[in-house]
Amino acid sequence: MRDLLSYLFKRFIWMILTLLAVYTVSFVLMRAVPGNPFSGERNVPPAIERQLKARYNLDAPPIQQYFDYLGGIVTDFDLGWCMGLEDYSVNQVLAEGFPVSATLAIFALVFAIILGVTAGVISAVYRRSPADVALMAAAVLGIAIPNFVLASLAILLFVFTIQIFPAGGWGTLQQIALPAFCLGLPVAAYIARLSRAGMLETLSKDHVRTAFAKGLPKRTVILRHVLPGAMLPVVSYLGPAVARVLTGSLVLEKIFALPGLGSHFINAATQRDYTLAMGMVLTYTVLLFVMNTLVDISYAIIDPRVKLQ
Repeated sequence: MRDLLSYLFKRFIWMILTLLAVYTVSFVLMRAVPGNPFSGERNVPPAIERQLKARYNLDAPPIQQYFDYLGGIVTDFDLGWCMGLEDYSVNQVLAEGFPVSATLAIFALVFAIILGVTAGVISAVYRRSPADVALMAAAVLGIAIPNFVLASLAILLFVFTIQIFPAGGWGTLQQIALPAFCLGLPVAAYIARLSRAGMLETLSKDHVRTAFAKGLPKRTVILRHVLPGAMLPVVSYLGPAVARVLTGSLVLEKIFALPGLGSHFINAATQRDYTLAMGMVLTYTVLLFVMNTLVDISYAIIDPRVKLQ
């Protein structure tokens, strides 16, 4: 327990330093881009632009903006007001959009883990069989095809041709299924390959050979002796997998018209909404850091030889 608490404390310190670095880099890059949130196709009268800049503290020197915004985050967890959404704070946008993105990510990850592990186990158990070749070929295609291309093909097939799923919207399982499938399929392909490699390595271990020599049923040996050890590479991949799912959902949420964080993130980038873009970047940084920490802890739980350092 003491090692766990020490590890979590160190990870928390590193997260704070990482957030500070991400905040600084994002702040500099957003201010370095030509223009401002109020420059676009429609020219804003100079008097109104001055009032808007005063409201959002953009008339202050950049160094003062840096510390004023950072102070609001540190003291009150206040990410400011959106510059492109009238009368909406960044905290409100996150509170409304995060449940949608989180639900989509959970469904996609559950689908990816079930499909990927199942395909990997079948490929390893029936090595060099037609099933193995077909599943690994499908995994290669799943890795090669971007999820937005997959989403376009899925819409053409399952929305317009077969007409099983709706084209967009949110609120029902039928509306979640298609975007979750498109988001989770590339991750399932990676998991399938990792599961197959882990299974093949574990099948060659001495304790597995001993279990087969004792006459244990093949199913029992696979589930009890082979599968737990083969899952270590998959668990290690779950941290990057969460990153892949979260970043991949940015485009998919726009394609399927989902009211999640992805559409707001894209709008913030195109409209140069400094506060909303900063809030999204910091939120994703925290999520990825937390998920990587949970993966490290679960890895140590699965394999007692791994020590938290």
